[in-house]
Amino acid sequence: MTQPTVLILCTGNSCRSHLAEGILRVAGNDQFLVASAGSRPAGYVHPLAIQVMTEIGIDLSTHTSKHMNEFLNQPVETVITVCGNADQACPIFPGQVNRHHWPFDDPAHATGTDEEKLVVFRRVRDEIRAVFQAYAAGRQDQAKGA
Repeated sequence: MTQPTVLILCTGNSCRSHLAEGILRVAGNDQFLVASAGSRPAGYVHPLAIQVMTEIGIDLSTHTSKHMNEFLNQPVETVITVCGNADQACPIFPGQVNRHHWPFDDPAHATGTDEEKLVVFRRVRDEIRAVFQAYAAGRQDQAKGA
């Protein structure tokens, strides 16, 4: 049986969706394939997103910013939007069974010194980690009971 695909969407695909993708890949323990994309991709992964994930042992350095249309011809079991704009722009994907909307602040809009911006990135990372680890645990419990 092939692994179901979980697609995480945000507008720019530079911060939040990559944080969630990295965390869910680890927390999901190979139970599903995880990808991220954006409705208007920024074309890069934010360096501070890479930095705060490295702090918790997750490497995003090879991630790229992708458009959600790249997934329109692929079976996607679950779509999770992490910002309001992506939720509104989100199409229905082939095979889509589940859709969740869990919005988080965009750390890319943080202002101040690099250290002040890092505080915001870390807070959002930790909020995303709590939600996506709980989601992965729920999926694992569901699979055991099936």
